[in-house]
Amino acid sequence: MNHAMPLLGCIADDFTGATDLANTLVRQGMRTVQTIGIPGQELSEALEADALIVALKSRMAPVEEAVAQSLAALHWLRERGCRQFMFKYCSTFDSTERGNIGPVTEALLDALGSDFTVACPAFPEAGRTLFRGHLFVQDALLSESGMEHHPLTPMTDANLVRFLGRQTKLPVGLLRYDQIAAGAAATRAGIDALRQAGTRIAIADALSNADLLTLGEACRDLPLITGGSGIALGLPENFRRSGLLLSQNAATLEILPGRGVVLAGSASRATNAQVAAWLDAGRPALRIDPLALARGEAVVAGALAFAERDEPVLIYATSAPEEVRAVQQQLGVERAGTLVEQALGEIARQLYETGVRHFVVAGGETSGAVVQALGVQALRIGEQIDPGVPVTGAIGLEARLALKSGNFGGVGFFAKALEQLAGASS
Repeated sequence: MNHAMPLLGCIADDFTGATDLANTLVRQGMRTVQTIGIPGQELSEALEADALIVALKSRMAPVEEAVAQSLAALHWLRERGCRQFMFKYCSTFDSTERGNIGPVTEALLDALGSDFTVACPAFPEAGRTLFRGHLFVQDALLSESGMEHHPLTPMTDANLVRFLGRQTKLPVGLLRYDQIAAGAAATRAGIDALRQAGTRIAIADALSNADLLTLGEACRDLPLITGGSGIALGLPENFRRSGLLLSQNAATLEILPGRGVVLAGSASRATNAQVAAWLDAGRPALRIDPLALARGEAVVAGALAFAERDEPVLIYATSAPEEVRAVQQQLGVERAGTLVEQALGEIARQLYETGVRHFVVAGGETSGAVVQALGVQALRIGEQIDPGVPVTGAIGLEARLALKSGNFGGVGFFAKALEQLAGASS
């Protein structure tokens, strides 16, 4: 019998980041539930899981708002009885020099009465690695990977020790690769040395899953861990060694019949390639024009009419970076994004009413808009589709969703995800 109380409590700064983390934990044997914000009392009391993840929409929120949301989530997780906590952000450290990763980490450390944590966004399965404090995406430094052109969080500095140091008043140090490669005991010794030197947050190098497992073991006694989903790889085994977590099939979801749709709002390279692959295969697709939305044209109605067919369709606002910038110059960054998110959310809501049950959604902000429009309060996590993206089942709603960070998934992800949503493990 599983432990009655959840063991690990997580706070994610966006929706797709939360499902990415949930995917990692389920694969390591933890029954995982992701909530959309802090749920009400009735749902809170009904949730049963080894790991709880509160998905916030705080990545681009004002700092004070992001801190307040994160502290409220921490309070809720502590009330549920969680023993260890994690703050999850993107594996490409999406932020700005005045962004939220540093301030939220500070606030969580203070609330937990802890003097130290690690920061490790590495996700080797998706090509994100850290060496000497520098973040790489595949073979390129983060600042030369395309992320330097991100419309909301352009990442122009790959040195995370330096970058995070601009966001926080806490001393930031480096837990080097040679220490981690020497094993968990050497890593703990490195952590102890950093603490004694006054470091409060340490960027942790990692080149492989083995490094992440070592880090997880070395961090077993830290109240708070921060990073991408990869750092969570080693956490379930800590609970298992303590007799609190038993091996189990954590990914079971029943099959749910219904039609499917793909909704894409991300402008990332990966999503652009996925849209191109869908179009090249001759599948039906309709592009949403933000300028037409701004003019008040019946874009949503047109999309709904287009979707009235027996095969899945792609409805997308994905564009090349230069096209995104051109729209932003006319509408403003915030308004351009909000118009697209609201439109795709409304399309999802009305498609659900017509019988669509399988939703593949590309982009963190778009995923947030879709789950909110559908009224999803919590998700149970199923099997992996691609690294970082699992099948999810809405709790209390007949819907299956694949919520994909813009940068994740192979070129043929959309068709693969629709097929897997239709055949969720039973």
